[in-house]
Amino acid sequence: MSTATRREFGAGPLSRGAALIYTLLVVEVLLLVCAAPGLVALFALERHVSNLPLVALCAVPLGPAIAAALYALHRQRLDLTELHPGRLFWRGYRANLTGSLLVWVPTLVWLTVIAVNLVNLPAAGVPGWWAVPLVLVGAGVSVVGVNALMITSLFTFRLRDVFRLAGYFVLRTPVVAVGTVLLLVAATALTIVASEAALAALGSVLALALVRGGAPMTDIIAEEFVE
Repeated sequence: MSTATRREFGAGPLSRGAALIYTLLVVEVLLLVCAAPGLVALFALERHVSNLPLVALCAVPLGPAIAAALYALHRQRLDLTELHPGRLFWRGYRANLTGSLLVWVPTLVWLTVIAVNLVNLPAAGVPGWWAVPLVLVGAGVSVVGVNALMITSLFTFRLRDVFRLAGYFVLRTPVVAVGTVLLLVAATALTIVASEAALAALGSVLALALVRGGAPMTDIIAEEFVE
């Protein structure tokens, strides 16, 4: 009787809403704590194109933090009687620290090279239309990088298999790729209009959007590629 009452208490819409808010708040705080070294340095940097490599360096701690947030939000069940977002976050952080860095750092390097080339097109005397293929390559790198980060956060594969699956699912689940692009565009626009602080304050919400939007991909991986 008591067990049934507990399950009913934790399963209602109000309870689930409260559980979601609590989970997002806890994950947000822990995400900011883990990314703090880079974020503090990032906020101190002047907004100038010459600082792009330093921006990428400041973003390195963000990769494992996002991976841990994805892990926690994917596994947390919205039941007030079974809420452990903090425990799940730290478990995901420890388990995915190396794997997330091996995915995140190369992605940052590629994006930094592309960004530096974009801002220096006029100085290099390169035709302006070169910006189009560079932007398309940057979008592709971003989507594959996000896919790879999500895969390595939620599953255990060899690094080369992570990147193979990340590229494969760009075509297999285009709705996920489109959703990721739209989310990245929204995040970029928020940063330009407001600041990096506004984006950081919504970190857990963006991570949840990635988890929900990436469900078609992760569901197929769990069904077809995990024994």
